[in-house]
Amino acid sequence: MSSIDIINKRLQDFLSIKAKIKGINCITENLYDRAKNISNSFSNEEQSGPLFGKLFSIKDNINIKGHVTTCASKILKNHKSTYNATVISRIEKAGGLIVAKTNLDEFGMGSSNEHSIFGPCKNPIDENYVPGGSSGGSAASVVSNLVDISLGSDTGGSVRQPASFCGIYGLKPTYGRVSRYGLTAFASSFDQIGILSKKLEDLVSTFECISGYDQFDNTSSKNSVEIFNYSPTQTKKMVIGIPKEYMSGSIHPEIKNKMNKMIKFLKLNNFNVKDISLPLTKQCIGVYYILTTAEASSNLSRYDGVVYGNRINSDNIVQMYKKTRTDCFGDEVKRRIILGTFILSSGYYDSYYSQAQKVRRLIRNDFTNAFKDVDLLLTPTSPTPAFKIGERIKDPVNMYLSDIFTVPMSLAGMPAMNIPFGLSSKNLPIGLQLTANQFKENKIFELARFINDNI
Repeated sequence: MSSIDIINKRLQDFLSIKAKIKGINCITENLYDRAKNISNSFSNEEQSGPLFGKLFSIKDNINIKGHVTTCASKILKNHKSTYNATVISRIEKAGGLIVAKTNLDEFGMGSSNEHSIFGPCKNPIDENYVPGGSSGGSAASVVSNLVDISLGSDTGGSVRQPASFCGIYGLKPTYGRVSRYGLTAFASSFDQIGILSKKLEDLVSTFECISGYDQFDNTSSKNSVEIFNYSPTQTKKMVIGIPKEYMSGSIHPEIKNKMNKMIKFLKLNNFNVKDISLPLTKQCIGVYYILTTAEASSNLSRYDGVVYGNRINSDNIVQMYKKTRTDCFGDEVKRRIILGTFILSSGYYDSYYSQAQKVRRLIRNDFTNAFKDVDLLLTPTSPTPAFKIGERIKDPVNMYLSDIFTVPMSLAGMPAMNIPFGLSSKNLPIGLQLTANQFKENKIFELARFINDNI
C-alpha cells in the first residue's frame, strides 16, 4: 500500500470514528474536506516530512484561514479567520493533515470544558466525567483515536490537566518556545500553545516542527531548537526533585500513591531523587488569578460589537456595548472580566496587580534556584482524577483549585508535561507532571521515554 493510500484510509477512519463518538462533543468544525484537498495535492511518489500522514485536531482558539475561530463564545461564533496561525503553517509544511477544530471552555477560561456555546465535552474514558479544560476537546479527540495529535493552549494547565484526565501526554512548552501568532489571547504573558498525543514520539516530532523563532511574535525566543536524542545512560544521571509542598494538603490519596510508586521506581533504577522545597507554592493560585484576570480584562476589551464578532444593535452606542457584551459572553468570562477590571482599577492596581507581579518574580526565582540542584521536578498534574460533569460548575473556587499543581509552572514560564501513569480505583486516568528549566524540554522527553520503556 502506497503512502497516499495509507493517508486516504486514515481519513476514512476519521469519518468513521467521528460518527461513532458524536456524543463526546469534542469537535466544533469538521475539516475533512480541507484535509482531503491537501492530500490530493500529494504526488504518488513516497512523501517525506516528519509529520507526514499524521492527523491533527486544533483547539478552536487557533486560527485557520477561511474557517471560523469561535473560542467557544457566542461573540465570535461567526468569526472567520483571515490568516493561518504560525503553528498551522508549520504543521502542514511538515506533512501533517488538520481534520478538525475542537471544543474548549470559552476563551480558554475553565478547567472542565463545560463553559462552551457548543455544550460540555465529555471524557471518552467515562462520559459521566469531564475531560478537563480548557483543551478538553483536544484531549478527547486524541484519546478517542480520532486524530494522532492535537494542539491546545495552556495558560495555567489547560493542556496538562486534560491530558491527565484523559490518560495521554500533554506538553506545555517554555513560554516563547512556540509562536503564539494566531492564538486568540486570554492572558498574553502566560498563554502557550501545547501538544497532546498518545505517543511520546508523535509529541516530540510535533514539538520540533512547530518550535522556534517567529518574526510575527515578538515574544518568541531565538534560542535554537535542539533535536531530541535519547540515551538511557545519560538519562539515569539526572537528579529528580520532589517538592514537598506538592505532597501535602488536598491531594487525592490515590494520586499520592501513584507519586510514591513513581518515586520508588526511579530509586530502584538508581536515579538520584531529592526532596526540595518551593516555598511560595501556596501563593501561586492567588497570584495567577490576579494576573490572568487582569490580562483577560484587557485582551477581551476589543470584543465590543464594533470591530470583532457579533453585535446587539441599539440606537445608543453605550447600550450597544453593554447589550453585546452582556448577551454574548458566558458567565465565567464575565466573572473574570469583572475581577480583572477591579484589579486594574484606580486605587487597587498597586494593592493587587503590582504586588502580584512582584510575587510572580519570586516564584520564578524559586524554580530557578531549584534547578541549580536538580534536572527535573516530579509532581502530580492534578490534585484529583477527573470529576463528574456538573460537580463543580457552580463552585468556581473549587474549580480554580483544579489547577493548583499546574499554575506555578505557568507563572514561572517553565516547560512541563503530563505523563499518563495508570488508573484510579474508578478506572479514571491519573497523570504525573515533569517540569524542567526553561528551554530544557528534551530533559522531560528523556525521562518520559525512560519511564515509557521500562514500566
